[in-house]
Amino acid sequence: MRGYFGIGVEGVSKAINVGNLFRSANAFGASFMFTVGAVYNADSGTSDTSDATGQLPFYPFDSLDAMRLPKNCSLVGVEIHEDAVDLPSFRHPRCAAYVLGMERGGLSPEMVECCDYLVKIPTKFSLNLAATGAIVMYDRLTSIGRFGERPVAIGGPVQPLPDHVFGEPVSKKKRERAIRP
Repeated sequence: MRGYFGIGVEGVSKAINVGNLFRSANAFGASFMFTVGAVYNADSGTSDTSDATGQLPFYPFDSLDAMRLPKNCSLVGVEIHEDAVDLPSFRHPRCAAYVLGMERGGLSPEMVECCDYLVKIPTKFSLNLAATGAIVMYDRLTSIGRFGERPVAIGGPVQPLPDHVFGEPVSKKKRERAIRP
């Protein structure tokens, strides 16, 4: 899979949920994790049994102004918001950082303003922070990763993944010619 993703939270009401989120991030192949304006101690024996903060880069930003993301990294807010796109209809950016808000308050208006995209899970009500993050990461994996097609019928044969087809090599000169008008 090309690209990368990170996941984090703004504020936090329950450190145990952040530990669960970071454990899932490690399992789904996140490249980094972060908190913004949160009181979270990775060494406090939380539910992160995979020691994600010991395996992946972890960035605890004191505030939104202090937050820094890699160049060309899209910030995707996960929030029940009128402008949010339903997750099943969302095309994930190749390079993205997903941010979730506190369970009782969501993302701050300032964070929503910073987001390049807003997505929501089409549910009847708000889900647990760690469960929401896991669903978003699973959706990214299944929509960007290379998997065979689902069978047409229940219990039908799984379609094998087609072999990768390499394109024709592109030289620097060919690329420059293709760009010129």
